[in-house]
Amino acid sequence: MKYDQDMQRLCFINVYISIMKKLTYLTTLIMLFSGIVRAQQLSFSVTTTDIANFWSAYDKITSTKDSAQQYQYLNMLFIEKGTPGLKAMMAARSYTDKSYIDAINKHPLFWQSIRANTLKANVYARDIAAKVMELRELYPKLQSAQIYFTMGALRSGGTTQGKMILIGSELSLAGKNTITSEFKAGEWNMPLLPDDELAKNVVFTNIHEYVHTQQKNTATNNLFAQSVMEGVAEFVAVKATGMASTLPALAYGRKNFEKVRQKFGEQLFNTGNGFWLYTNAKNEFGVRDLGYYAGYAICEKYYNKATNKKLAIKQMIELDYDNEAALAAYVDASGYFEVPVSVLKQRYEVSQPTVINLEPFKNNADNVSPATKQFTITFSAPMDKGFRNFELGPLGMDNLLKLKKVVNIAEDGRSLTFEVELIPDHRYQLVIGSGFRTADGINLKPYLIDFKTAAN
Repeated sequence: MKYDQDMQRLCFINVYISIMKKLTYLTTLIMLFSGIVRAQQLSFSVTTTDIANFWSAYDKITSTKDSAQQYQYLNMLFIEKGTPGLKAMMAARSYTDKSYIDAINKHPLFWQSIRANTLKANVYARDIAAKVMELRELYPKLQSAQIYFTMGALRSGGTTQGKMILIGSELSLAGKNTITSEFKAGEWNMPLLPDDELAKNVVFTNIHEYVHTQQKNTATNNLFAQSVMEGVAEFVAVKATGMASTLPALAYGRKNFEKVRQKFGEQLFNTGNGFWLYTNAKNEFGVRDLGYYAGYAICEKYYNKATNKKLAIKQMIELDYDNEAALAAYVDASGYFEVPVSVLKQRYEVSQPTVINLEPFKNNADNVSPATKQFTITFSAPMDKGFRNFELGPLGMDNLLKLKKVVNIAEDGRSLTFEVELIPDHRYQLVIGSGFRTADGINLKPYLIDFKTAAN
């Protein structure tokens, strides 16, 4: 295979893969002109043109200090030429042209150091194609998907949208020579791997994301479902590629199995992910993404118990993670927890804090004085002062009780006082949401405030 030495001209890569009926051999043909990787009854594309377009724009942008010209170059040479994958990534992460211009101007050393790695995307694409075929061997019902190596504005290493895998190349392709000194403390959380490890990680991550495109749902109802969903993708990627997961959470979880299992079981039905997924938030373990480990451990136990391993993989991938009964049956069958999931749910519901009082008026009152300027909610347990959320009531925006400001947070976290402004003869609603949580990370049971002001 020949690659153009001037990687400025990076273009679509096509890998046409023909699998014979008996799968006795695999023939790979790299065809640079069509941009599509095809297999019998399976077609998928690995598209890299956004990278070439970005660097064309980047060279022009950094050649001038004129901000108007910078925006013009970015839009003309990069955004307007963007693939469907770039458009999807921009929408998913709310990227704007300003996002890119700010990122480019604030981190010149970073962009110069990451360039060479992004230009290796063609090589990664070839290796990803081979591993997708191995995934198909493991899961014969594998459906088509499209992989896009996009260039983002430093807010995502990758995500999926429908049957598209969207790679944020500027983050996911960072390696040992990437300069991150321009970032503030806590802003950079991607590993800086040696070249050989980076290559493996990129391939593995794409197979993990490819599994997501086969799952029924990837945005689920609670921590339990989200962790199992992620664990399935990680576990299947390990089995398909023969590569070990490099997530620090897996190594930590194996060494601290009981400690992690107990805490995970306590927070299983939280509607938010807490510190378990997608965050560097401080936690008692000092390790991020332990939800991946918990989900992985469940899959591993289920797989090891199964007599038909291929069927076990199929069941994992095709599980409806938001079907509470199906999910519970799957996890119970794994034997990960010592008690049934139904028992854990009962314990969770008992442990949930509630709103126990509302002052100076009673909830559901229909004659609240419109002169009321403050109200206080009291909780059944001390709440973590760093977390709260409010939601619309059933009547929507027209009846939303708008909070002007927080007046007081009790020292013990048991109450909150807010300032409000009311009008006569109006019905108000506000949901005190499950984003409130105890110091132990248990979500509040949502509470609907609903009242009507007096006519005068």
